[in-house]
Order: sequence, then structure tokens, then C-alpha cells
Amino acid sequence: MAKDKTLAVSEAEGKSEGKKKEKSKKQGGIGKWFKDLKLELKKVVWPDKKTVVNNSIVVFAAMLGFAVITALLDQGFLWLFQFAISGKS
Repeated sequence: MAKDKTLAVSEAEGKSEGKKKEKSKKQGGIGKWFKDLKLELKKVVWPDKKTVVNNSIVVFAAMLGFAVITALLDQGFLWLFQFAISGKS
């Protein structure tokens, strides 16, 4: 019987601790979120201007290259389908 009482007491304590944890999580709210966000942004290693410019040039060149490849494929398939439909050699 003593074991049952201690078990019941420990379960009740566990439930009250769980409620305290839930309240502490909710108390932080949006203000805590912004504080944490500010702390995390301070940890970020931001690239310098030269790195950003170089990466932007690479992205633009790749985009331009894929656009040219896509346009050539489009014209090639257009010619192929027109040739197949017309039946001319």
C-alpha cells in the first residue's frame, strides 16, 4: 500500500512539473523568439562584397548558358517536328 501512495505522489509531481514546463515554454512568447533570432543572426558569417559579386556572376553566367541551350533545343525540336509533319526531305 505504501508503494501505491508513493507512486501516486510521484505521478502527481510529474504532472505538475510537466505543467510548469509547458508554462515556461509559453511565457517566452514572441519577444523571446526575436531575441533568439537576433543572437542567431550574430553567429552568421556573412560573405564579403567580392564573394557576393563573384557568386552573382557565376549564377548569371550559368543562367545565360542554360537559356541558350534551352533556346537551341527548342529551335531544334521545332525544326524536327516541322520536318516530320511536312514530309519533305
